[in-house]
Amino acid sequence: MKRFASAAAEDYLKVIWSLGEWSNQDPVTTSVLAARMEVSPSTASEAIKRLAERGLVSHDPYAAIELTETGERVALGMVRRHRLLETLLVEKLGYQWDEAHADAEILEHAASDRFIDAVDQLLGHPDRDPHGDPIPGPDGSVTHPAAEPLSSLTASTQAVIRRISDAEPAMLRYFASVGLIPDAAITVLERRDFAGVIVLQIDSTQTQVELGDIAAAAIWAAPL
Repeated sequence: MKRFASAAAEDYLKVIWSLGEWSNQDPVTTSVLAARMEVSPSTASEAIKRLAERGLVSHDPYAAIELTETGERVALGMVRRHRLLETLLVEKLGYQWDEAHADAEILEHAASDRFIDAVDQLLGHPDRDPHGDPIPGPDGSVTHPAAEPLSSLTASTQAVIRRISDAEPAMLRYFASVGLIPDAAITVLERRDFAGVIVLQIDSTQTQVELGDIAAAAIWAAPL
């Protein structure tokens, strides 16, 4: 992957793409991006301005931030690197799935294309990472699993977990402890919308779990 941008710029592009991936109907705004990057809105605004000057994003005042064709290509290359490295850390180096994200964030900027291709071959060309996120191909192609946020499922729905956000390590540790992992079969037992709670059953163990809105939004599942 030809490096079009600095490590900081690559991080911004990757996050812009990822935000759209998880919520393709919500616009990516400067305030949303600042919160995700954990910087001030003014810092994010300056970064977006620089990316726009380089033709990597398009952004009009008070409008959504969108990747250009070049910006999307860079973003997908970084997503591919990150997810392959997470898979390497978990499958070959003994990391837990809540530990891999932070180190992959560092390694993705240092690894050469040759190294990333070697990792891909070593792992057998995986199509998803430990959290169920699809890994883009070398050409930037990406196939998302048919899934929807757990929070949108109605009571009595049976489903299979497809993806889990890796944004919160503590949440990942909890999910793993109760069996909420990719490919787990679940049944929505009850929704308490007035309290922001959804009650699940993990079918393999018959374990019941109560999740709040934030936790439920971190899981995407495919209804059966």
